Amino acid sequence: MSKRTLALIAATLVSIIYGVTFTVAKDVMPQYVHPFGFILLRVSGSALLFWLVSFLGPKEKIAIEDFPRIIAAAFFGVALNMLTFFKGLSLTTPISAAVIMVSTPIIVLVLSAIIMKEKMRKRMAFGILLGLVGTVFLILYGKSIGNAANAMLGNLLVFINAISYGFYLIVVKKLMDKYNAFTFVKWIYSFGLLMVLPFGWQQLQAVNWALMPVDIYWKTGFVVVFSTFFTYLLNLLSMRELKPTTVAVFIYLQPLFATIFAIGLGKDHLTVVKLVSAALIFVGVYLVTQKNPSADNQ
Repeated sequence: MSKRTLALIAATLVSIIYGVTFTVAKDVMPQYVHPFGFILLRVSGSALLFWLVSFLGPKEKIAIEDFPRIIAAAFFGVALNMLTFFKGLSLTTPISAAVIMVSTPIIVLVLSAIIMKEKMRKRMAFGILLGLVGTVFLILYGKSIGNAANAMLGNLLVFINAISYGFYLIVVKKLMDKYNAFTFVKWIYSFGLLMVLPFGWQQLQAVNWALMPVDIYWKTGFVVVFSTFFTYLLNLLSMRELKPTTVAVFIYLQPLFATIFAIGLGKDHLTVVKLVSAALIFVGVYLVTQKNPSADNQ
């Protein structure tokens, strides 16, 4: 099995975990832990895990000139990314947030073309468009818009989240080309922890751990260990072989896997539109992830 195939498998696993997380995290927030408190819990728990496993990795030293890039990755990939999404989600509807979030691959494609001078191939653009159409159908079909506290501000914050993640994928790529993932990800989360601490400290202190059911403890642990720790590692490992635009398109698979998980639990049912949407998403991902003979990494 080639390194590229393993990278594509890693990116798919990330989408599966995130798809499951939407259902799991909703059981925890906001009844037991408020959003910013949950973010602080996620980031601090993952930072601890990254530091523990880093001792098993290669002994590399980070050059001083690379720390500004690490701080930027912490800002875009941890702090701004998580805080704007959770706050935005609390102000708008999940449907609106999900639709805006899947604009990330398009944002990454544009940013890569501007910042990294990456050529925007027609096949890639068409694949991203197909995936976007499939995802929007999947999210909107049979759903109601519902009530929103401040939909305009909420949608704006979620859009900032999408742009933030796009910048993160591009910023972290050069670190991946230079260091092993274990060498710098602990620093990304350490700086990220300092950034989210002022926002989440009060909410985390307000958690009543004694009244929290055992299953909520397990679900919280799942979000910290799998949805944060493992997904960031898998994303970084996949980025060693893939371009940011390719990694970003896997975001389209998240609502698809979320729907499959919900159907498995009996909370949703299969329809023709969902099958067509799934087909569009898979075709879109296939077009973007196909290696171009004239390019090394795509």
